[in-house]
Amino acid sequence: MRKNIVAGNWKMNCSLPEGKKLASEVIHMVQDEVQNITQIILIPPFIHLTGIHSLIGSSSNIFLGAQNCHQEASGAFTGEVSAAMLVSCGASHVILGHSERREYFKESDELLSTKVKFALDNGLTPIFCCGEKLEVREAGDHENLVGSQIEEALFDLSEEEIKKVVIAYEPVWAIGTGKTASAEQAQEMHAFIRNQIALKYTQEVADEISILYGGSVKPENAREIFSQADVDGGLIGGASLKSRDFTNIVKAFD
Repeated sequence: MRKNIVAGNWKMNCSLPEGKKLASEVIHMVQDEVQNITQIILIPPFIHLTGIHSLIGSSSNIFLGAQNCHQEASGAFTGEVSAAMLVSCGASHVILGHSERREYFKESDELLSTKVKFALDNGLTPIFCCGEKLEVREAGDHENLVGSQIEEALFDLSEEEIKKVVIAYEPVWAIGTGKTASAEQAQEMHAFIRNQIALKYTQEVADEISILYGGSVKPENAREIFSQADVDGGLIGGASLKSRDFTNIVKAFD
């Protein structure tokens, strides 16, 4: 049975003291208030990894993730971080292919395929992001694009490997554009993604993979979005920087 997951991507935010305070608040709120068995992943900038790992301690449902990793084990790659380094800091998950990495750092699906495999080989769970921009959605080509992103980056994996991947669908057109994606539109794309995996592998494999929604989830809309049949949680951006909002999103599964 696939997991419900709420992952908080802090992006490039929070100084060391701010991050410690935020993580501590979230961890205590979750422990005190959350009744469900949702898997919670805190995904801060690299500077916070070891500190937050210590705060998480032996918690059974709170995990630590990183926002990216390099596709090589080591070497002359100034400013980069390897998968093994992340594991040594206590990380269990890593975001790969976020829309901002694709846009600003020109990451290709070919590169992401290498990164996904490398992360898996090092014991990390990839949170693989896919999604379309506004012009692609308006042209009605969103399924073709997302299908291509998944095929090129993930379909070289074995059945056992793909079952270890978490997928996050980001409707880039609904983030910071003033346009809003409905719960029905989220479900439509999540069902499409799951069907693509079923066609490549099997329905049983597809049904084991958690698919998260990354389109401006807030406490006010989380319950409706998470109630959709193929939506297994969220990759949360802005709301993950507010401990009360993030905790309330997790509680949407109660």
